[in-house]
Amino acid sequence: MRNPSRWRGESTAANLFLHYAFDTWVRRELPDVPFCRYADDGLLHCKSKRQAELVMKKLTARLKKCGLEIHPDKSSIVSCKDKNRKGNYSVIRFDFLGYTFRPRRCVNKKGEVHPNFLPAISKASKKAINQAIRRWHVQLKNDTTLVDLASMFNPILSGWNTYYGRFYPSALRLIWRNFNEYLVRWVRRKFKRFAEHKRLARDYINRISRANPNLFIHWRLAVFPGGDVVGAV
Repeated sequence: MRNPSRWRGESTAANLFLHYAFDTWVRRELPDVPFCRYADDGLLHCKSKRQAELVMKKLTARLKKCGLEIHPDKSSIVSCKDKNRKGNYSVIRFDFLGYTFRPRRCVNKKGEVHPNFLPAISKASKKAINQAIRRWHVQLKNDTTLVDLASMFNPILSGWNTYYGRFYPSALRLIWRNFNEYLVRWVRRKFKRFAEHKRLARDYINRISRANPNLFIHWRLAVFPGGDVVGAV
């Protein structure tokens, strides 16, 4: 079993301060415990629950000595449950840097289905991205061309795909479909002949997407307004 003992400091202490208060201390006092940290969010990877509890105790004391404290709601011992770690534990997931790590369905090379502890974009990140897309008001930009829209938004969409699409890219499908719906609404506002015909507007943008898949990153991944190409993402 592998349990990361997770902490999140409430303080906005500078990264340099945490380098000495946390990083250097862990390397010196816990040399057998791998860790990673970004700003005040970090993970420590332990070999057992017992070790994780000891690490949490030592870390709590260390941060207190430095005038910091572990956030009681955002810090916990998490069991990285998979096919080799089958115990029953109350906490089997955590969020880190926009990803949710938890047991996920996996198929090995032999075609066998089993759980594996893997990351995918978190619900909070998906919500933030969809809110950003909503603020773009794509459907109101009827003075632009589709190429203009691609020039404005595809670099951002591509950035999200580069970061969040590294693991479980299929988890981004709802975001891509959401953006496609805004493009359908854009077509209906831009062209009067489609104003009252949502299906025809979708068919129109779907034909364009399949003929010009490089305009948007998700079209290149075969997530089209008329439906995904199965197995392409």
